[in-house]
Amino acid sequence: MVAGLEFTVDAESGIARLMFNRPEKHNAITFEMWQAIPDVVATVESDPAVKILQLTGAGGSFSAGADVGEFRQLRAEPADAARYDEAVLGAVRALHDMVKPTVAVIQGNCIGGGCQIAVACDLRFAAFRSRFGITPAKLGIVYDFESTRQLVSLIGPAHARYLLLSAELLDARRAREIGLVNEVFDADELPSAADRFAATIAGRSQSSVRGMNRIINKISAGQREADDEVHQIRLSALTGEDYAEGVAAFLERRPPRFTFR
Repeated sequence: MVAGLEFTVDAESGIARLMFNRPEKHNAITFEMWQAIPDVVATVESDPAVKILQLTGAGGSFSAGADVGEFRQLRAEPADAARYDEAVLGAVRALHDMVKPTVAVIQGNCIGGGCQIAVACDLRFAAFRSRFGITPAKLGIVYDFESTRQLVSLIGPAHARYLLLSAELLDARRAREIGLVNEVFDADELPSAADRFAATIAGRSQSSVRGMNRIINKISAGQREADDEVHQIRLSALTGEDYAEGVAAFLERRPPRFTFR
């Protein structure tokens, strides 16, 4: 793992955690950190012990965004900027396209590239004192198409314009009002609330969770009708062990014991 990222897996709970760990820089994301995220995603997706991925930040912030201190060296020329942007897009795309669920657990600043990462996750839980913003307009940068599409899909074009054109920051209450955040908690309650939710997801049928997550991603990308993959996802669930167990548990009035991994 590269400097600035910590990755752990709790096999008992099924929770993997990816932590941005540069608290002295408010967890600003370096080029190497962007590059490393797809490998973390691949590890999570392939590990049968993992059912959900949480993304967090050390030291009271989620992330203040990309490390702008690298820009003069790594984005000095158009070819350099394209290479840097490809690393960012690779990280965002890897998270967004995950089949296993992802939750951003947000304290403090969630700004710029940090908010870009959070939007790429499936869900966002935040502390009341957290702040949100996407700030390319302060740097003379035009936000990339894919991340813009994800943002518009999440909060709508009017709120996306407000965030991107103004580069203003929102508090957690306003972020929840516009749909940027799912749930807001007191700071000391946030970790346990996120873990309780993770335990809920881990206790559901994983064939259902991953299949529906994949279909939602297709819809958010603009797909309007079911394709062969969607039909196969539903057929596989119908003929799988989880379906038989779920129906049996319901009829027998007991908790289900799902086995799909």
